[in-house]
Amino acid sequence: MTDPKSFLTSIFNAAVAAADPEKTIRDHLPAKPKGRTIVIGAGKGSAQMAAAFEKVWDGPIDGLVVTRYGYGARCERIEIIEAAHPVPDAAGLEASRRLLEKVRGLTADDLVVALISGGGSALLPSPAPGLTLADEIAVNEALLASGAPIAAMNAIRKHVSTIKGGRLAAAAHPARVVSLVVSDIPGDNPALVASGPTVPDTGSRVDALASIAAYGMKLPASVMAHIQSPAADAPRPDDPRFAGNEVHLTASAGVSLEAAAAEAKRQGIEAVILSDAIEGEAREVGGVHAAIAREVATRNRPFRKPVLILSGGETTVTLRAKGKGGRNSEFLLAFAIGIDGVDGIHALAADTDGIDGSENNAGAFADGSTVARMRVAGVDAKAMLAGNNAWTAFNAVDDLFVPGPTGTNVNDLRAILVR
Repeated sequence: MTDPKSFLTSIFNAAVAAADPEKTIRDHLPAKPKGRTIVIGAGKGSAQMAAAFEKVWDGPIDGLVVTRYGYGARCERIEIIEAAHPVPDAAGLEASRRLLEKVRGLTADDLVVALISGGGSALLPSPAPGLTLADEIAVNEALLASGAPIAAMNAIRKHVSTIKGGRLAAAAHPARVVSLVVSDIPGDNPALVASGPTVPDTGSRVDALASIAAYGMKLPASVMAHIQSPAADAPRPDDPRFAGNEVHLTASAGVSLEAAAAEAKRQGIEAVILSDAIEGEAREVGGVHAAIAREVATRNRPFRKPVLILSGGETTVTLRAKGKGGRNSEFLLAFAIGIDGVDGIHALAADTDGIDGSENNAGAFADGSTVARMRVAGVDAKAMLAGNNAWTAFNAVDDLFVPGPTGTNVNDLRAILVR
């Protein structure tokens, strides 16, 4: 192998291909209804899911989905709206209003197909009565800076919304709702993807308040007052309005990791999967992965070289400064510091949707020379990590990974090659 970056890129591409919406949606088509078929959706992969659904559904459809700016796809019968992510905006607010309007007035003979993927939480702002878009933006910004796991974040989001936590499906009653979900959630609970607009869960506002306290979040007084009131309660899974609905997981990190491992083996490299549900502070997870890679490189344990070490899940970043970065680049900067000077280790950490944080990269590459090359470029890796400035550090040595939008979102992929 002469080019580890090309090898690692091929591993990323294999993982993304395993979540291709046209294949996965074809395998989960619902039965046709007597009445109308309405397609709705939200998420960073929802436009590509809509385009795929149009190709494989041979009946009449009407629909509307919302995706991130720049993530649209060409559709003939389903309207695509673009809005802001990761911080909501007015376009998302209008999209939420129109989605709720789209499913109202349906009958028991109608079918609603919901195409849901990660990112939908930010793309579906719909403040509860008495709250504003500014309140929901403040909540989202506090969540992103808190370091809270995605399950805790979404439990809070659904209690300040009129569309999340199953409320979009409840609005469609008595129509049957079939949700096709691409999971970016550790553990693959579909109710947590995009804060579950069509899939309710059992999380209560008591749970939301506990998470707010546990992670020291400072939310607007109006938001706190709402969450503390019964008006914030979300529908529960045993609500009869959901009785005839279906939920299908069409793609997940686990399936994509298996595909990545198979591609490595096809190229002659054994692969091991640590987990598809790793959570925790990105820099700490990066340090642990670095320790494992060093052990393999120097002692040939717990895995024998050559080997590709894979993991998935979703880490978090507690913001300590206002640098540029994302959870994958922060993970990888900590990893690079941990393998500094060790030969034979090459790694890629990237978000499978093609975007890590707020910049245009999915993640970055690193090896044992990364920190030294940063030093030559005038960059102090440890200072960059302390300032949440991983993007700047990797940009200085031309090691950013920029594949562009992928059309899917099955969480993060970490691939570590030990030669």
